[in-house]
Amino acid sequence: MRAFREAVEAGDLDAVEALLAEDVVFTSPVVFKPYPGKAITAAILRAVSQVFEDFRYERELAGADGRDHALVFTARVGDRELSGCDFIHVDEDGLIDELTVMVRPLSGAQALAAAMGARFEDIAKEAEARSASAS
Repeated sequence: MRAFREAVEAGDLDAVEALLAEDVVFTSPVVFKPYPGKAITAAILRAVSQVFEDFRYERELAGADGRDHALVFTARVGDRELSGCDFIHVDEDGLIDELTVMVRPLSGAQALAAAMGARFEDIAKEAEARSASAS
């Protein structure tokens, strides 16, 4: 999805958030349960943008129907290199309703889990504040 990729690459997290459906479901590579909702997904993506260093998309793949996309990336978390993929599905309005992230190798995923875990209280607070202001 070109708009998502360009917003992420530009660091424009407001534009990223605008591409999310209210009922988006984010599935993380480092926790077992999905996170439903625009507020928590946006908060997680803001935190990830601070954790990933040297982030760059390498490739973009699209399904025949135009609703499924895969964005292959590389990044670093501390001294750990990782590669991954954002799997994106868009709804009938063109908004992202599913975002699943996969990363490898295990050492990179562990570094990501530790870095995000250290920020999760702040992520939850930001999501709660965003939900309250949207109501």
